[in-house]
Amino acid sequence: HCANVALASQAGRVNVVLPPDHAGRAAAIRGLKVNTVFCPDWRDGMSASIRAGLGQVSPDCDGVIIALADMPEITADHLNRLIAAFSPQDAREICRAVADDGTPGHPVLFGRRFFEALTGLHGDRGARDVLGDAREFMVDVATPGRGALVDLDTPQDWEKWRKTRKL
Repeated sequence: HCANVALASQAGRVNVVLPPDHAGRAAAIRGLKVNTVFCPDWRDGMSASIRAGLGQVSPDCDGVIIALADMPEITADHLNRLIAAFSPQDAREICRAVADDGTPGHPVLFGRRFFEALTGLHGDRGARDVLGDAREFMVDVATPGRGALVDLDTPQDWEKWRKTRKL
């Protein structure tokens, strides 16, 4: 689902970072026009996935969107809003999705200026430190609904979410 969302957006290229020993996940995206990136040290946390994905970014890439696969309410519109807000000449080099009530969430677009800082991350904190150190380059981007916040980490979370979707 998330790969298809990214493909439907205005993103120029879609990298999907996967653990190498999860054949089911690789099979789920087989045939899609994505670049599959295997992350052998995925157990080291989110930063390992970020490093692996950035390692496959083309030299002419101006920015990357870090989007999580466990956020099923993210749409191509969310990604397109981040892309539209991105403007390095106006110091909008980090574009962070916020929910309809203004609560910050995901995904986040990072301009090239931040690639080195992102590749230096370690652990499972994601890019929080980069965001905290670069507030003057960050803009919050309004996105529809609560999709920027719906993050489902466990099978129980998914089951509960699916039940609410049937209403």
